[in-house]
Amino acid sequence: MNLLALVLAGGEGTRLHPLTQQHAKPALPFAAGRRIVDFVLSNLVNSEISRICVLAQYKPESLMEHIEFAWRSRFAAQGVSIEVALPQSRPDGAQYKGTADAVYRNLDFVRRHSPDLVAVFAADHVYRMDVRQMVRFHRQKRAEVTVAAVPVPLHMAPSFGILELGAAAFYLSVAYLFLLGAVKILEARRWR
Repeated sequence: MNLLALVLAGGEGTRLHPLTQQHAKPALPFAAGRRIVDFVLSNLVNSEISRICVLAQYKPESLMEHIEFAWRSRFAAQGVSIEVALPQSRPDGAQYKGTADAVYRNLDFVRRHSPDLVAVFAADHVYRMDVRQMVRFHRQKRAEVTVAAVPVPLHMAPSFGILELGAAAFYLSVAYLFLLGAVKILEARRWR
């Protein structure tokens, strides 16, 4: 499968402060020496995806160290390439402005690899997924974009990204909502 996975590991994780005072959220310890980022990396490696790039920015040192010792050295012999990329140097010193900006600013990296598909995942979600199922579905439907999501009860919605499907999935709107009841739409798009 000629797929490149981009793993977004750039946010400050302000809702988890003070835990994120010294570490990026994906680098936070979870259990038994594991880190939150291990969930997505495990999903990708177990799905036989061998080209992975982790896009880091906020306090990346412990994340980079963990990936080097727990992942890169362990899986390199099996043909798995896991790279960590930091934001490209810019005169204004700007960090990534969100998911789309992180992907956009790494398009040269994507083009160098010439993948048939690019999969974009968050590094700070705890879940189990066989990505091959999603790739099969994507190809069967000849989709331009495929989004994986799970339903949540309405009262929990302010803590999650929200997807709204229109009739027969002709459009999709995406809104990212924040905790504490303050709703702030960071990104909203309609596709037809």
